[in-house]
Amino acid sequence: MSFEALHRHQRQLENCSRCDDMRGPVIVGTPVLSPVLLIGQAPGSKEGQMGKPFAWTAGRTLFKWFRQIGLDEVRFRQRVYMAAVCRCFPGKAGGGGDRVPNAREIANCSHWLDREFDLLKPTLIIPVGKLAIAQLMAVDTLAEVIGRKHEFKRKDFSAEIIPLPHPSGASAWHKTPPGNHLLQAALSLIAAHPAWRTIR
Repeated sequence: MSFEALHRHQRQLENCSRCDDMRGPVIVGTPVLSPVLLIGQAPGSKEGQMGKPFAWTAGRTLFKWFRQIGLDEVRFRQRVYMAAVCRCFPGKAGGGGDRVPNAREIANCSHWLDREFDLLKPTLIIPVGKLAIAQLMAVDTLAEVIGRKHEFKRKDFSAEIIPLPHPSGASAWHKTPPGNHLLQAALSLIAAHPAWRTIR
């Protein structure tokens, strides 16, 4: 695992322009060599201005969750590699809210995540939100996958997946039963994971 290779990967990623309907800039996290990989869905409208992932309302909720288990936002960004299914803002949907990236856009961006798997070989993967979870495993409902550990295998490494719901204010799933209880169960699993304990 090489910081130079990871830094080079991010510079290439920042110059990506494969998707006509996506709105730049490309958003990347800190190029930290970490055993923990967080995968979001796609940046929102404010992340481009702020120049970092989870920089607005959903991020405040997400980092509140991680503070509960020992990492504030500053230390989290320094110690966890933050990726996403898509790295550019998809724009707004016709009926309001952010547009969900389409299959072609997800496919265009998937090789960046594949490269990060190869470079980091994480032992703990935290996908945030159903779109991110679905890139790694089959998911019908959040209640079936949140609050549990799942195996992730590639040809040259294996990891554990501990999914989280999306912290968007547009969803109440993580605020009411069973979502709030499953969220706490997931956070407890993350807190006890050996990879998390090495970065605290």
